[in-house]
Amino acid sequence: MAALKYWIWLATRNGMRPVDILRISTHFGSPELAYFSDPGEYAQLGMKGEKAEALLDKSLEEPEQILENCRRLGVRVLTIQDADYPERLRQIYDPPCVLYVKGEMIQFDETVAVGVVGPRKPSVYGARLATELGLELARGGALLVSGIAQGIDCMALGAALRGGGRAVSVLGCGVDVRYPPQNAALYDDVAQCGALISEYPPGTAPEGWHFPERNRIISGLSVGVAAVEAALRSGTMITLRLALEQDRDVFVYPGPVNEPNSMGTNSLLQRGEAQCILSAQDILQEYDLRFPGRLTRAQPLPQAAREARLAPTDRDVHATEAKVPPPEKEVDNPEKRAYITLNECRERFSDDEREILLLLADQALHPDELTERAQIPARRVLSALTVLQVQGLVEERAHRRFAALVAIGD
Repeated sequence: MAALKYWIWLATRNGMRPVDILRISTHFGSPELAYFSDPGEYAQLGMKGEKAEALLDKSLEEPEQILENCRRLGVRVLTIQDADYPERLRQIYDPPCVLYVKGEMIQFDETVAVGVVGPRKPSVYGARLATELGLELARGGALLVSGIAQGIDCMALGAALRGGGRAVSVLGCGVDVRYPPQNAALYDDVAQCGALISEYPPGTAPEGWHFPERNRIISGLSVGVAAVEAALRSGTMITLRLALEQDRDVFVYPGPVNEPNSMGTNSLLQRGEAQCILSAQDILQEYDLRFPGRLTRAQPLPQAAREARLAPTDRDVHATEAKVPPPEKEVDNPEKRAYITLNECRERFSDDEREILLLLADQALHPDELTERAQIPARRVLSALTVLQVQGLVEERAHRRFAALVAIGD
C-alpha cells in the first residue's frame, strides 16, 4: 500500500505524460526512490519547467486522499509493475502507469477482448449493426471493450449485456463520475457485469482532452478493434489509427460510399489497412484457433428472442438522444489554429514531435514524406503523430496526409 502512494504521487504530477512517468520510474527504480532522490537528479533526465516544479512538490496529501477515496468506493488501484496489469496494455508506446478499476479484475491477456467504437450520432444502418455486433460478440464469449459515450458505445454495451456477456468501459473521467448523467444506469450495469477502468483518480471531471487519451487504452486492452462507422475526421478514426500502430487487428463494416459516417471506415478498407466484416462471426472466427476454449458456439436465437434483445431499451434511447455537448468536439474539430512560440515548443514537445510540427507548419505531408525529411524512423514518426493527434494539434486529411492545427513562431 505504501508503494501505491508514491505511484499516485508521480502519476498526478502536473505536465507528466505516461512516457515521462515510466521513464522516471525506470531511471530511479521505483516512484518511491524517485520521490526521495536529490532534485539535481531530475535535471539529468531533462525534467525542467512545469515538470521539474511538480517533482519538487513532495506533499503526499493528494495521493493519500485518493487512496482513501478508492477504499471508500471499492476501487482497486493497479500499477504497471503489478502482476495483474495486462501485458497487452503494458506493451504499447505510452501505457498508463496507474489504473483505477471498479468491478471485476479481468485477465485481459487470456481473453478475446474486442474494442467497439463508432460515432455518437450513428445512422440507422450503424445503430442496427452496433447492437448486432455487441449481442453476437457477447454470445460468442468475447469481452466487449468500449467507452460509454452516446451512440455506438452505449448501443454495443447494452446489447452485450443483454446477450449475457461481460463488458468493460474505459472512461475519460473518474470511475465514480457518471458522464453523461443519462448513462448512470449503464455505468452500474457495466461495473456489475465487467469493469469500469480509468487512468484518472476518482472524482476527476471529464475534460475534452481526456477522451482521445482514453482511446489508446481501449485499443491497448483489445486484441482487435471493430468500427461500425467512422467519419474521416473523428475520434473513431484516431482510435483505429492507434490500434494499427499498436499492431492490433482492425475490423470495419463497409458502408455507403457517399455517407459521411462511412468515409473513414471505407478509406481503411480501400487502403487494405482493415479487415472487412459483415457480422460478428467474422471476428469470432479470427480468434477461435488463437484462443482455444475461450470462445463459444452459441446456438442461434429464435427470431423473436433475437429481435427482443436487439430492440433499444429506454437506456439506449436516452444515451443516444441526450443533448449533452460531446467532449471530443474540441479535440476532433478544432475551429482555429492556436499559436505556440518556439520556446514553448521546445518545453512542451519531444524532439520528434517538435520536428514534425515544424515540418507540417506550412503543408500537409504523408508519414513517408515526414520520415524522409525528418530522418526519423517510421515507427517514431507514427508515434509522434499519434501523440500530436491526441492533443488536437495535428489532423489527418485525404490520402493520409497530415497537417498542423497550430502555428509556430518566435
